[in-house]
Amino acid sequence: MLVLAFDTATPAVTAALHDGERVLAESTTIDARRHGELLMPTIEGVLAEAGAALRDVTAIVAGMGPGPYTGLRVGLMTAQALATALGVPAHGVCTLDAVAYGSGLTTEFLVATDARRKEVFWARYADFRTRLEGPLVDKPADVSVAGLPVAGAGPTIYPETLGEAVAPPYPYARFMAALAAERLAAGQELEPPRPIYLRRPDAVVPGAPKRVTEREPNRTR
Repeated sequence: MLVLAFDTATPAVTAALHDGERVLAESTTIDARRHGELLMPTIEGVLAEAGAALRDVTAIVAGMGPGPYTGLRVGLMTAQALATALGVPAHGVCTLDAVAYGSGLTTEFLVATDARRKEVFWARYADFRTRLEGPLVDKPADVSVAGLPVAGAGPTIYPETLGEAVAPPYPYARFMAALAAERLAAGQELEPPRPIYLRRPDAVVPGAPKRVTEREPNRTR
């Protein structure tokens, strides 16, 4: 098993390689505006560090979000393209699940990430492997924290409503790769790499142009 995992659903452009037992290499750059520019070099760097070639990969795993539309689709389109080129399966993992897995928490907690527009994407977990509720998108004040720990970048941005942050702030690919490898080794079926969109994209198709009526020429008597 050689799992290549990556995520672009948050400002973290992150990739990792996992052999089924451990993470062989990982690289992460925090840059919310350069997902498309950074992802492939990050993947190439991880493969080089591990001494592996792209043809050695046996499975592709990409973060499904939720996340902003533009960044999220970079990772998912890359996953589908690589899987097709290599003839290997492509799987999806909820980005919030990767944050939860990285927390290692064994009691109930939340994960909250930045959804922009003064909102957060969030989910509730029984432990670091078990999601109870979500993912959802809400204003921070509408999230029922109830004194629970909150992992992800959400508490860093909205500490007054989400409380003190619990690590990790981002869905680092080492967590996504380890979670996927664990599920694959257990014979569990992973989801296809389809985006989790919780709201419509900012960009919209423009409507038909307004009709302009021709004005009659001025007449003088």
